[in-house]
Amino acid sequence: MKTHMKKCPECGNTNLYVNQEKGEVICKECGLVLEDKMIDFGQEWRDFDSNGQSGRRGGAPMTYTQADKGLGTQVGSNADISALKGKERQKFYRLQQWQRRVSTAIERNLRMALTEIKRISSNLNLPDSVEEEASRIYTMAVQKGLVRGRSMEQVVAGTMYITCKRNDSPRTLEEISEVTGLEKKEVAKNSRFVARQLNIKVLPVSPITYIARFSSELKISPATQTKAVKLIERAQKVGLTSGKSPKGVAAASIYVSSLLNAERKTQSKISEISGVTEVTIRNRYKELVRALELGEEIRKVKKLLEEELLKATSSS
Repeated sequence: MKTHMKKCPECGNTNLYVNQEKGEVICKECGLVLEDKMIDFGQEWRDFDSNGQSGRRGGAPMTYTQADKGLGTQVGSNADISALKGKERQKFYRLQQWQRRVSTAIERNLRMALTEIKRISSNLNLPDSVEEEASRIYTMAVQKGLVRGRSMEQVVAGTMYITCKRNDSPRTLEEISEVTGLEKKEVAKNSRFVARQLNIKVLPVSPITYIARFSSELKISPATQTKAVKLIERAQKVGLTSGKSPKGVAAASIYVSSLLNAERKTQSKISEISGVTEVTIRNRYKELVRALELGEEIRKVKKLLEEELLKATSSS
C-alpha cells in the first residue's frame, strides 16, 4: 500500500510503502523505516489457535436485539456443568439460579419484548436493520418507563409501526394488527404515544415505498413498476398526493401503469394485495388520469387491446 502523506527525512523521497502486516511505513528508495508498531484499528477476524479454534479477542459487536446488548455473562454452560459431579454441579446450578433471580424487572421485560420483536420482524419479512432499530427504540421506551400501565405487546406494536415507517419499509396497520393480534386503533394509538414521548419525528410515507412490494406480489414487469414510480413522481410535483393515503396512491398508480403498458391487472386483485378498497383505487385512478392528462393515452391502449382481441377471436 502506497502513501504520499509523508516525506522520508533521510532522502526526501515521498514514495513510501505501508506494510500492514508488520505495521511499518518504509521508504522505497533508501529502506528507512519511518514508523513501526502501528496500531491496526480494523476488525480482527483471524484465529490464533493452532487447533483451528477461534481465538478472537474482540468478541461479537454490541446489539440492541439482546437485553444485555451482547455484553452479558453467564455462570458456566450447561455442557460444562453437566460434566461436573456431586456438590460441584449443584453449586453451579445454584449460582445460575441466583443469576436469573437477580435480574431486574426491566431486563425481564426486555427479554420478552425483544423475542416478540424478532417474531414480528420474521413474520413481516423485515430486514435486520429494522429489527435492530425497533429494539433500540423499545429499550429507550422501557428505560423511560413508558411500559408502565400498558402491556408489552401494545408498546412493541407501536414501536414496530414507527420503525417500519422511519426505515422506508412501511407496513400497513392491517399487517401489524394481524401479526400482533391487536386492533388497528390500538396500534396507531400506541405508535403516536411512543413517538410523542420519545420525541421521534415520523415523516409521511411516500407512496413510492409501497410500489416494489405491491409489484412483487402482483408479479408485474419491471417496466410497469418503473412507470408507476414515474407517475407518482409526476403526481407529487403537482401536489396530487398531498393529504391522500400513500397506499391508495400507490395502488392507483400501479393500476394506471398496468393499463398503459397493456399489462392489465384488475382492481379487485390490486385491492386484495394492497389492502385498499376498490372505491379508493377508482377515485385515485380518476384523479391521476385527470391531473396528468392520461385519458387519451389510456383510450388508445384500450382500443389497441380490443383490436388484438378481435383478431384473435376471428382467427380462432
